[in-house]
Amino acid sequence: MLLAPSVSELQRLLGLCERELQWLDLCINVKKTCCMRVGPRHDVVCSNVVTSSGLALPWVDEIRYLGVFIVRNRRFKCSLVNSKRSFYRSVNAILGKVLSTATVDVVLHLIKFKCIPILLYGLEVCPLNRADMQSLDFCVNRLLMKLFHTNNLSVVEECRHCFNFALPSEILCQRTEKFLRKLIAHV
Repeated sequence: MLLAPSVSELQRLLGLCERELQWLDLCINVKKTCCMRVGPRHDVVCSNVVTSSGLALPWVDEIRYLGVFIVRNRRFKCSLVNSKRSFYRSVNAILGKVLSTATVDVVLHLIKFKCIPILLYGLEVCPLNRADMQSLDFCVNRLLMKLFHTNNLSVVEECRHCFNFALPSEILCQRTEKFLRKLIAHV
């Protein structure tokens, strides 16, 4: 990933990287490389960033980097859409296999240790606002409503406490603090 304060600096940085890659007998795969803008001028049309072979890199609205989807926005922002989609896919796979035979505590254990990490992957480093946190909590609360056959959030809260099942917002707060402590310790 290359970060630059302007398009011209990005072009210059790309040229430097291409020269170094040529020395290593490597090249940039233009089909897998793209550009995205974050900042106050994120929606302004930019000139193309061109490789040394003359191919223009496309400007995109979303980039996947290390499994986290970063979206074009005024501020650095991560998309939760793919995380939630993967979470629901993994939950449905588990429920499809074991719901009729397993007890609720077994299902919750599987969801807690197999599906919740999928939902929260890499999010401790992303700036999430209250709406993002509520969106993640909503996914889990809806799942628990389905699992406990209720639409009452108070009942779901009681069940969560009985089974020691934390909401994603609670888990993320702990993981973010742990990440920041490690980051500060290495500085």
